[in-house]
Amino acid sequence: MKRFLYITLVAFLTTASAGLAQVTDTQKPRASSYPEAPDAMQKDSILTIHGDSRTDPYFWMRLSDEQKMAEDPDARTQKVLEYLKAENAYTKTVMKDTDSLQKELFEEIVGRIKKTDESVPYFKNGYWYYTRYEKGGEYPIYARKKGSMEAEEEILLNVNEMAEGHDYYSVTGLEVSPNNNLLAFGVDTLSRRIYHIKFKNLETGEILNDVLENTTGGGAWANDNATYFYTTKNKVSLLSEKIFRHKLGEPNKQDDLVYQEEDPSFYIGVYKSKSDEFIIIGTSSTVSNDYYILDANDPTGEFRQFASRERDHEYTIHHFKDNFYVVTNWDAKNFRLMETPENATSKENWKQVIPHREDVLLTGIEIFNDHLVVSERSNALTQLRIMNQKNGEQHYLEFDEPAYVAYTSVNPEFNTDKLRYIYSSLTTPMSTIEYDMETKAKKVLKQEEIIGGHDPGEYVTERIFAEARDGTKIPLTLVYKKTTEKSKETPLLLYAYGSYGSSMDPWFRSDRLSLLDRGFIFAIAHIRGGQEMGREWYEAGKMFNKKNTFTDFVDSAEYLIDNNYTSADHLYAMGGSAGGLLMGAVVNMAPENFNGVIAAVPFVDVVSTMLDESIPLTTNEFDEWGNPKNKDSYEYMLSYSPYDNVTAQDYPNMLVTTGLFDSQVQYWEPAKWVAKLRDKKTDDNLLLLHTNMEAGHGGASGRFERYKEVALEYAFLLKLEGLVPDKPAGTN
Repeated sequence: MKRFLYITLVAFLTTASAGLAQVTDTQKPRASSYPEAPDAMQKDSILTIHGDSRTDPYFWMRLSDEQKMAEDPDARTQKVLEYLKAENAYTKTVMKDTDSLQKELFEEIVGRIKKTDESVPYFKNGYWYYTRYEKGGEYPIYARKKGSMEAEEEILLNVNEMAEGHDYYSVTGLEVSPNNNLLAFGVDTLSRRIYHIKFKNLETGEILNDVLENTTGGGAWANDNATYFYTTKNKVSLLSEKIFRHKLGEPNKQDDLVYQEEDPSFYIGVYKSKSDEFIIIGTSSTVSNDYYILDANDPTGEFRQFASRERDHEYTIHHFKDNFYVVTNWDAKNFRLMETPENATSKENWKQVIPHREDVLLTGIEIFNDHLVVSERSNALTQLRIMNQKNGEQHYLEFDEPAYVAYTSVNPEFNTDKLRYIYSSLTTPMSTIEYDMETKAKKVLKQEEIIGGHDPGEYVTERIFAEARDGTKIPLTLVYKKTTEKSKETPLLLYAYGSYGSSMDPWFRSDRLSLLDRGFIFAIAHIRGGQEMGREWYEAGKMFNKKNTFTDFVDSAEYLIDNNYTSADHLYAMGGSAGGLLMGAVVNMAPENFNGVIAAVPFVDVVSTMLDESIPLTTNEFDEWGNPKNKDSYEYMLSYSPYDNVTAQDYPNMLVTTGLFDSQVQYWEPAKWVAKLRDKKTDDNLLLLHTNMEAGHGGASGRFERYKEVALEYAFLLKLEGLVPDKPAGTN
């Protein structure tokens, strides 16, 4: 999930107060105005299960990683790559008139970003750690200073130098050893989220010979400064599968297997407690968690299970002094807080600290010596609750805006009264704030700087509620410029996700200003399937309730139309990944509500993907979508799967994006979907597919390079609004 021409801007500013003029039918871009679109080869594959047969004419588009990267591709591989390149060429041709606009948008977006920048330092184990960027660099520089910020800088990693010669480069999982002398870090050069872990001697600058392959990229140091625990992936499904213990200097083949997950519905990982006293193996499925703990001073010891694994029991653990705090849904749909002695961690020893509440979702905690900070959700808003453990007093942090997001930041120390948290809204740039939990004084340590200036007072945020067809109230958060009038001629981009209990919070994004300043309204629909309104909100949008997610979005769109925020001629929709599934479902259900749709890395071939357990994510997500090997799940999923429900009808203008090396949603899902839409749809609207041939699910890896795709998306919207200039900026 991510995310101007001078002539256009001048023309727009003269009419902004009256709203944008409606684009007439003769102005609207039509596919018939361009060269013929690619026509993908059809080769029927018959897919049969439960006595039901589906015909898939584009099943042949699936390639393995080895086929994608083969120096001498076979005939089928060549046909797939040729098709994707042909679609890219077609998209480039159709969008040719926006080339100058895209360039201006890109320069405008990156022009707001401070080129030489630095994160707020945090203190851990004697050092101040921070990340900085230099002008001209696409990648971060990780650094630290000993004792104080006036000390000499030590560069841990300069990713700009490391990334030279690579189309894609990602560094993750930086972990410094307890003695501060060694750094472990993961590197991915393909965008498949398969990392090699390397080690650096921070005293000499030497990269050690130890290389751990096929990993998740992160891990945990034992307190002996020589033992490192890490997680490897299944080479076919890419699921995290095994955890090993590595001794520096010894061959990988001698690494000890300390844990293997036998249930393919679970992800696994290993990390260290904030107290630095325990190595923790965490396992999680959609509906369950399981933990194993080991004294970090005894790296060759045996891990012991924290509590018995139970289906439908989700929880997290946090060590402090001689206890573990446990955030759990045990007899508590919205979770409650328990504590238990570190040497007696089974459920019968858990004692309640904070009870369950029907109207408040407990999402997490941050522990300090004298305070406990509780993160909560209520009425689609985040809250931070401060509990004084010395005197029992408690209070909530107060926030003034109608919609915002606030969450705890990096707080590695126990012995402090200072809480660091992040605050943002659709109008307020991201701010790192230090809060004194005793005096209640706030200090802004840093606010994201918008180059060229940004006045939050020039923009308006609204929180409104649309009524779904079953009577449920759906929260919507909107932002627009004060000069933008709400009317049937006003362009509006409606965004949503609606899966995995992932809440779409109202963050500020400086790139979004490029739409707002051109008269767009931006809106987030907090539909069911997320967790904005509590745990029940999530459960009402998953499995056999999944269609609520789609109808909530359609009903939100119709509410905006009915209440004159926009009209179907100027309403646009956007979603990515599982939000791309949402886009695919709503264009089948209610295509007439939208002038244009952007589906980014969309999960649209639901049934076929969930039947293939070799595909990453599949087995882990049976409890999110259902297992189509069960007939009832198969029939329900088939009833909404976007690819399977493409039909002969009119569809909106559409831009679909994907990455050839996407490990989360394989490229062939959007490729097949577009091919089928081309064959079936009865309209003359634009249908474009853009494949990043070097990247995966998250797009390009550089700090600025990714905004080229954002510029393409925005140019697509502006093209549909008739706001592409006849001549490039600066010409006569």
